[in-house]
Amino acid sequence: MINVKILYEDKHVIVCVKPAGMPSQSDRSSSMDLVSWLKNYLASKEGNVQKGVPYVSVVHRLDRPVGGVMVYAKTKKAAESLSRQFMEHQTQKNYLAVLTGSLGKSYGTLEDQLLKDGRTNTSKVVASGGKRACLDYRVLEEKNGLSLVNVTLHTGRHHQIRVQMAHAGAGIYGDMKYNRTGTEEWNRNFGTGRKTAELCLFSSCLTFEHPISHKRMEFKVLPEVGFMTIDEWESLSYYE
Repeated sequence: MINVKILYEDKHVIVCVKPAGMPSQSDRSSSMDLVSWLKNYLASKEGNVQKGVPYVSVVHRLDRPVGGVMVYAKTKKAAESLSRQFMEHQTQKNYLAVLTGSLGKSYGTLEDQLLKDGRTNTSKVVASGGKRACLDYRVLEEKNGLSLVNVTLHTGRHHQIRVQMAHAGAGIYGDMKYNRTGTEEWNRNFGTGRKTAELCLFSSCLTFEHPISHKRMEFKVLPEVGFMTIDEWESLSYYE
């Protein structure tokens, strides 16, 4: 049984930690998705008086391999407000990522034009004709040919962090779409026989305005399993 950590819940929103590998919403697979899990959770709560299937609306998404903080709306009014905030970039989204190699600077901004190919479900950096993609990064720690970075997204393009990091020369460890060569090379040199590689990208912080009270809300978590934990990276002990 998949366990999902609930960080906050009221009548309007529910904030949780999506496990890596779980779809944000129903897809073509038969896997349990987070929307279905939340509906089951809400329906089974003691004292639940809502008739029928509980309302859970998707207002943003994480790629299936990516874990971390997400917010879902429990009412249509909340869904409208949150969707508008994400569309107008009024939210703040921070990620942790482990890169193979180094970006060369301790902090910086990456700005590119990204073009999505729907046939292959991939994106690439192009000279023109794409959509603007912008992010800030800050290196938290480097060791054994890897870099742990904090990423702040300013746009929300398809596979944005994965594509931009790979294009900058330090792709995400475990990203077999955009950084297979870098991942396999690191495994040969440092991995002591690692045969599997999780995608080391995690949504660590989400900030938004509550759709009803208008209070600014921030939720911050760290990975608890895998290659991105405090046990692996000392800098996460004082990560802000």
